[in-house]
Amino acid sequence: MNILFINSISRTKFGGGEKWMVNAARGLTDRGHNVVLASKRNSRLLEYASKRGVRTEVMEIGSDFSPLATLKIAAWMKRHQTDVLICNLNKDVRVAGLAARLVGHPVVLARHGMLLCSRKWKHKLTLTRLTDGIITNSHTIRAAYAGYGWFDADFVKVIYNGLTIPAQVVPFDFAARYPGKKIIYSAGRLSKQKGFEYLIDAAAMLQRKRSDLIFAISGEGKLEIELKSKVKALGLEASFIFLGFTPDIYPCLKGCDLFVLASLFEGMPNVVMEAMAMQKPVVATDVNGARELMGASEESLACDTGLIIPPKDPAAIAEAIEKIIDNPALLAAYGKAGHERVETHFTVPIMVNNLEKHLKQKIAEKTGRS
Repeated sequence: MNILFINSISRTKFGGGEKWMVNAARGLTDRGHNVVLASKRNSRLLEYASKRGVRTEVMEIGSDFSPLATLKIAAWMKRHQTDVLICNLNKDVRVAGLAARLVGHPVVLARHGMLLCSRKWKHKLTLTRLTDGIITNSHTIRAAYAGYGWFDADFVKVIYNGLTIPAQVVPFDFAARYPGKKIIYSAGRLSKQKGFEYLIDAAAMLQRKRSDLIFAISGEGKLEIELKSKVKALGLEASFIFLGFTPDIYPCLKGCDLFVLASLFEGMPNVVMEAMAMQKPVVATDVNGARELMGASEESLACDTGLIIPPKDPAAIAEAIEKIIDNPALLAAYGKAGHERVETHFTVPIMVNNLEKHLKQKIAEKTGRS
């Protein structure tokens, strides 16, 4: 198959959706398919993809409607005989999806790592006219889209994220910097979505009772100054550490005692999967995909890999941390169960198998082959 991934995220942004795209492109390349990942010039995404052996291309999409970009992409797909186009953002569908329709034969799929469309007419028009399906990473997102009444039953396909568990990871030496302390780690873009303000409030609650905890966050974003100011105002400067952008968080995960996800919404949170892969217990808010990832049921928050708590609730974060941080046996049991769950359900080979099979099926449907 000739496959084009396109993702017009801003040059400096990089998150779970971008990791998924690189992993998928690399995995399909390894299967012998001709795969290209396109994004903006000098973007963090293209740099990351190139380092991992993915063929890249510069394609600039700046707005929802760009006739010149559409024509350029259409010419590229025609020249390279593209079979499948996989789009990340809604504007990618509107610009590149339209290009594929002009070419005629490529299958167009939107990849939604979180809820990316509402009931607005423009979303309905875009997704029903310019795509042949949606790939998502959780059944909760699929169920939400089913409620819109726009799509056939098989239009939205759930393919879980996957990762490659590193064979060896040298842990970040938190102990040398903070001897005698227990490390609570989190990672993500410094934005409202990630809920770090609630984690800071939880840290303040815990500091009133104990002095043996260090909170560390990897990430950068527009709320950096605001969050650092909040830490200073609460007197947490010695115990709440900002590590900045961390391209590889595995050493930090390996070196911490507990991982916390405080997000207000997610798709299938890759960072939780990465923490589980490093055998770390997880405290996570009850957001899209968290239950499926951690092994809880729709009816219960109970799981073997950590604790699931309500979002926007600092007291719940603090209580969950204190419930397990002083129990080495429980920490180890949660970590072991998380690692086993990732190995069973969330590896790159499993993801690529499911993705490859789905792409071939969509091509067969479009061309009329059995």
